[in-house]
Amino acid sequence: MLPMVEQIDERYEQKPARMLVDGDFATLADIEAVQTQHGIDVYAPVRNAATEQAKGNDPYRPKRNDTPGVATWRVHMGTEEAKAIYKRRASTAEWVNARVRNNGLQQLLVRGLKKVRATALLHALTSNLMPTMLLRARRAAA
Repeated sequence: MLPMVEQIDERYEQKPARMLVDGDFATLADIEAVQTQHGIDVYAPVRNAATEQAKGNDPYRPKRNDTPGVATWRVHMGTEEAKAIYKRRASTAEWVNARVRNNGLQQLLVRGLKKVRATALLHALTSNLMPTMLLRARRAAA
């Protein structure tokens, strides 16, 4: 997550105010660094929240060994506002992944970085061009 923030800052000369991050992508160390060093609000699910709640524990209460940034993140993710913001992530990010999988990119059948990049680029172009083609077809039919 930290290299991504640095890359965004380098490319656009500004940092985002908040980041919505997949649960498998966010480590506690990254959350701490991004929140404290860069001042970015991180929205990522608290791991094992459902299990902790089933045990009667509050997963959003800071843990004894949490750093200040992680403790702030954990409490913030317990708010309804943070849950609502993170929930919107699925409607923007996950459908792109599903569309790419439905177009056949489930497992790469090529080897080597050049071929993998070319395959990913072709799928990205397809994902971007298909909606445009559908809109043109609808306009022509109307």
